[in-house]
Amino acid sequence: MFENTKQVIARIGETDQLYLTNNTPELALERADLRLQLVMMSNLRQEQLHFLQEAIVLLETARVEYEEMPMRQYLSLSLHLAKAYMVYFEITKELRFALITQQILKPLAVNNNGDIYFFLAYASASKQESALTRHWLTKFIQTPEFDLDLLQQHPAFKAMHKEPWFVKIIQSKLH
Repeated sequence: MFENTKQVIARIGETDQLYLTNNTPELALERADLRLQLVMMSNLRQEQLHFLQEAIVLLETARVEYEEMPMRQYLSLSLHLAKAYMVYFEITKELRFALITQQILKPLAVNNNGDIYFFLAYASASKQESALTRHWLTKFIQTPEFDLDLLQQHPAFKAMHKEPWFVKIIQSKLH
């Protein structure tokens, strides 16, 4: 087992103990993020799915468990949840996980957050919804979170690289 994996597992144990005495949205986010790290470290599909399910439960619970939390915290939990569902999609290729991502983030799109727009575009591209992908990417490029390299290198958008609207988006950011 790699040293980094051991450190993540040890931190999971620590955060799970903290959960028993003082659970917070921040702690739930850290606990879920640690599990997502294990998903990326694992090469076994069953392990990946197990850790993804744990992360999703932690994030879903945290989003509804607290009556009040700052919007920034709620957005962070929601974005991590969207990431978890899109990783689930990448592993299983089941379109329902992209749909769930859209359902989580679409109501939050009013917050003008580039990460939300990116994940909505990613989910739309995964479902081969070209018009929605274009819509969300057009919003994404207008935010401070826009990342040209991410957009050019992300596999979900490879099929669109020759589309005139996609080329236009890229060129508008190069100049």
